[in-house]
This record gives sequence, C-alpha cells and structure tokens, in this order.
Amino acid sequence: MNRAGKTLLVLALVVVVGMAFRVSWNALRDVATAVGADATGATLYPFVVDGLMALALVATLVLTDRADKRFALRVLAAYTAASLVLNFVHGLVPELHGESVDWTRLADWDPVNWLLVLLATSLPVGSIYFGSDLVAKVLHHRPAPISAPTANAEESTETVRNQSRADLVGSTPEAITPNVKPLPRAVAVGFLKSTLPAKSLPAIQSSPVQPIELGAVAAESTRPRRTTGRVPEAARTPRPKRTPDELLDEARKATADWPDDKLTAEGIRRTVRTSPVNARMLRDTLLAERATVGAVA
Repeated sequence: MNRAGKTLLVLALVVVVGMAFRVSWNALRDVATAVGADATGATLYPFVVDGLMALALVATLVLTDRADKRFALRVLAAYTAASLVLNFVHGLVPELHGESVDWTRLADWDPVNWLLVLLATSLPVGSIYFGSDLVAKVLHHRPAPISAPTANAEESTETVRNQSRADLVGSTPEAITPNVKPLPRAVAVGFLKSTLPAKSLPAIQSSPVQPIELGAVAAESTRPRRTTGRVPEAARTPRPKRTPDELLDEARKATADWPDDKLTAEGIRRTVRTSPVNARMLRDTLLAERATVGAVA
C-alpha cells in the first residue's frame, strides 16, 4: 500500500474512533452524574476511562519487553470491559438518560448496585495509577539496537570466486618438523696399546675386525623413513616448461564450455596444472576475451 492509501486508512480509523468515543461519552457522563460527580467531573469522566484505553493501546504498540507488553494489554482489556459494563448499565436504566435516578442507584438489587458504584468510582483512581505506570514504562523504554547489516552476499561470493587456493587463508599447510633419530656411528673395535714393556706381554695374534655396514642395519628396519629436506633436481620428474601462449591456448581449450561463474583461478590451476599466479593471469585473460566477444555480439 502506498503512502496516500495508508494516510486515508489512518484518517478513517480516527473518524470511527471519534464517533465511538462520542457515543460512549454520553453513557459514561450520565453514570458519573449518578454516582455523585458534578457537571465538570461528569464531562471529564469519559476521558478518564476511554482515554486510558487509548494510552494502553499506544503503550502496547511501543513496548517490546514481553512483561511490559502483557501489562499494557491487561490494562487495555480491564478498562475496555469496565467501559462496556457501564455502557450496558446505561442502556438498562432509562432513568439515567433524564437524570431522574436516585443518587448512587444503578441497580435494584443492592449487591449489584454496590458493585456498580464501586466500579464507577474506582476507575479514576485506577487511571491515575495505571496511566502513570504505563507512561513511566514508555519513557524508560530502550529499543533494541539494530545490528549492522552484513556484507553483500554477492560481493563475498565474487571475492571467493576470484581467489585461488593460494590466496585463501589457511591454504598453505604448516611446515612438518622431521623426527629423525640418528643411527649409531660405526665404531672400530681394536686393542688398546698397553703401557707395559713389550717383553712382559705374550704375543697375541689379532684378527681383523669387520666394519659394521650401515646399509644392512637400515635394511633391517621395517618402519618407512620420511623424506627430509628438499628433493634433489635429479630425483624430480621432468616437466616441460610451457610458454604463456601455450598455457593460454591450453586453458582456452579446456574451459571452452565453462560458464562465466565457474571460470575461477582455482579451477584453471587444477585443469592446466600451473601455478596460482599463472592461473589468475589466465582467468583474467579469458574473462576479458569473453567480455569482448559478448560486446561484439
């Protein structure tokens, strides 16, 4: 609904409420006169009852706390019921219309009459108490802070799409610290030269000592060893180096049937098997070519 329609709706509501208040004002004024109010008090009495109803309705719309909202609704319901009862009594007692009823006599049966008089006379006091409480709640009300809007979802998606795996946070694994236990060094077993004279020692023929082969000790271990350090160039698989034109031609053929939203640097890097820097360069070049072809078409 546009602004003009809303304005007309509010104006129509104000007119209807004003006419309903005028009808209720006549009945409440006669009841106030019957319970002893003077001319000024009887004229202001309808504002005490129906006015608090309007105040409670506004407080219900403004307050957001569940307990405060429930209190305002209870006040609105109680004063609506009280106004309805007094209007009903005004319709049942014709003497109230001509101001010929006895003072404080709203019903023939005494218990009912006492209850009606108590209700009519307690509404102004209740308006002072409940109205002050509602106004205090509204004045001390603090609306909940509005959270800052989140970033545009399309922009975040575009940023992630344009990044290769090397650009993303946490893509580079942590360095692995090798846990290599050094093998025991070979120790040559021999005889220590004695400090005693050679004549006092018997001739001993020493047998040659076989050195310990490290390869044999390592072969007996069933635990696989990790590759530590950088792999030498001779042990690497030879890979032909491609020129930028060859990379672009290969990427153009591989991504010919890809849609624009799937044309990412990470996808090109995996398909063409190149570095992240080259992948981003190829992505930008292919997107520019597609944009040029689309503009010409």
